[in-house]
Parts: sequence; structure tokens; C-alpha cells
Amino acid sequence: MKALIIGGGIAGPAMAMALRKAGIDSVVYEAHPTGAYGAGATMGLSTNGLAALRVLDAHRAVAAAGFSCPRGVMWLGNGRRLGEDVPTPLPDGTTAVQLLRADLYAALHEQATARGVPTEYGRRLVRIDHRGDQVVAHFADGGEATGDVLIGADGMRSTTRRFVAPDGPHPRYCGIVGTNGFARDLDLGDLGDLGLDDECGTFHMVFGRRAFFGYVRREDGQVWWFVNIPSSREPTPAELAAIPAERWRHRLHELLAVDTSPAARIVQASPPGHDWFVSHQMRAPKTWHRGRAVLIGDAAHVTSPSSGQGAAMAVEDAVELARCLRNLPPDQAFPAYQRLREGRLRKVHAGARQVNRSKSATGLSRVLRDAMFPVLMKRLGGPQALSWLYDHRIDFDDKVTTGTG
Repeated sequence: MKALIIGGGIAGPAMAMALRKAGIDSVVYEAHPTGAYGAGATMGLSTNGLAALRVLDAHRAVAAAGFSCPRGVMWLGNGRRLGEDVPTPLPDGTTAVQLLRADLYAALHEQATARGVPTEYGRRLVRIDHRGDQVVAHFADGGEATGDVLIGADGMRSTTRRFVAPDGPHPRYCGIVGTNGFARDLDLGDLGDLGLDDECGTFHMVFGRRAFFGYVRREDGQVWWFVNIPSSREPTPAELAAIPAERWRHRLHELLAVDTSPAARIVQASPPGHDWFVSHQMRAPKTWHRGRAVLIGDAAHVTSPSSGQGAAMAVEDAVELARCLRNLPPDQAFPAYQRLREGRLRKVHAGARQVNRSKSATGLSRVLRDAMFPVLMKRLGGPQALSWLYDHRIDFDDKVTTGTG
């Protein structure tokens, strides 16, 4: 069997490595003329995502590209501590990590290349045809490639999805605009009066009065942070880029200084000129496959950044699909793969939507949120509340059958 993988971002190389483990050859086709080295913001990779990479013996390389972040603490903007989240580490002690998306990209591509996975750049998909038991990818440069299966790993704006699920859902704006940055030479150790600590690797999440703020300090003292701002209207990239950096800095100070947190101080200690983004989400289509083509990762389902699970879900998809193609012919493997994944994805998406509502609450909704949050955390925020998410493990050796899922 030969697989054509469309998209060389995060999902593409993970898919290629999973197929290689299953004994299936593949080629990755990337639309851009070069790799995306240096592109992307900060991100987290949870223990379930690292566990999926561990199946591919790639988790150590990825963890080494970032820094350990084993604990998260949630706060209200008034300084009230809501609770904490400490996912169980992997058996070798690996914990959740924070890293740059560019470094995750580089680590996965290095791992895939070391295993002999070929990647062809400048191959933008324009059409998919089926010829009997084979599928043909046609590219904008006039070339084509033929394989036994085609796997769309080409992200939220997937071309593959147009052929697999032309009537499926489209990405929708989540009501949140965000950015991130880095602060150096900032002493957070004098914040004891706020109930905060300066422990390295503890990710603090503040549900503020006007914005949501997250931050974590590395061992070298650098503070990584991001902010989510409620916005009822989706701004265009051009509109965001047109606002001068100093005006953004002033605006962020207005939004964050009202909270009992170090957020405003962290932003003021950071260089101006951040890249801005808008958050989207997208339900999976009714069917994730058509003929010999199938979707994975953001090409199939987009969970907003609030879930912290975008990359992890893509890697889990890749591992499960490889298992299915190892044990079943494509016409049975694709439905089995969807059954294995769709229930879990629905739960992840539902959780992300709830977090988005909490982040984007304003006015009376924000007052009610702050009143109810402590009660809900006491009832639903125990150590096992998210075990279904973080403790998920895939047994790659387990045989997949037509009744799987």
C-alpha cells in the first residue's frame, strides 16, 4: 500500500511516521515551496498528545524542543484561586510541555526525515480523482501522484475536505481575538500578596474581568504569555495589522490592569509588535472519508485553541488511522477510524466551547461566571475531572476489526 499525505504541517509528518510503523509507505505533499520553520506562536502539548507520540517513539524529541509544564492553576480576575490541574506524567516521567509551534514542526519533520519519509514541496492540491482501487492527486504545477489511499492533513482551510465532504461544516469564529509574547528580566517573586507563586513550569490561567490571560515562567526567567480578548465581531487580519503596536500595548494595559494578577506588568515588560490571531472551531463532517480519501486533524475537525488539544488530536488521529489501515482494507479502515475518534472529538469540542464561553463572557454574563465558577470547580474540578482527556492511551498493537469503536 502507498499513501499520499496532503499537508506537511503537524499532522502530515505524524501520519507518515504512524504509517511507517504500520508497514505502509507514504509521501508527504506540501503546498508551500519551503518548510514552515520559524512560523507560529507558542502552544502547549498535553500528556495525551505526548502519549500518542510515544507510540511513534517521537515524544522525547518533541519534549526536548520545549520545557516541562506539569501543573496548571486557574484564577479569577479578583485573585480568587479556582483550582489546579496536574495530569499524570507518562511512565518515563514526561509531562505536558510548552513550546513554539515552529519547534514542534521542526522536531516532527526531523523525526520523519530520519525515518526515510519523503516530502515534496510546492505541490498544491487542486483535484482528486479515483481510478478503480487507486486515488490520484492533481497538483497546481501540473503534476499528479497515484496511491492506494489519500489522507488530507492540510489543515483548517483544507482543499482535501472540499472533495471528501463538500457539504460539511465550515470553520466558525469563536468570539475571541488573541496574541502572545515573551517577557524577560521580570521578577514575579514579589506577588505573594496576590496568592500567586513564581514556580517554573506552573501555567497560570486568569479568567479576568475584561480578558483571559495565561502565563508560565521558564527556568531561565523568561515568561511566556498569551491573552484572549472577547470580540463579538470577527476582525480581518488587515484590520488587526493596521493597529499600531503602541496602541495595542495601551489597549492590553486597559484590559488587564483591572485584575488582581501580574498580567499588565508582564505585557509591559514584553517587546511590542505581537502577531494577532482569531480563534475558530469546526465540527467534523458527518462522514470523514469518501472513496479512497480520508481526513485527519484540522482538515476533519477544528477545536479552538482554548482546548489546548489541536496538535494532540491530530497525532491521535494519525495513530488510530494507521492502526486501521494496517488491519483492514480502506473501505473498512476509514469507517473504523471514524468510529474510534468521533465520540472523543465531540467531547473535546464541547469542552472547548464551554471554555470559550467563559473566556468571552462580558457584563452580566461575566458577573454570573465569577459567581458560579467557584461552586462548579468544587463540584466538577476534582483530580479525575479530566482524566478521560489526559490519560487517554492508544494500544497500537491491539488489532482493529470491523466492529471496532
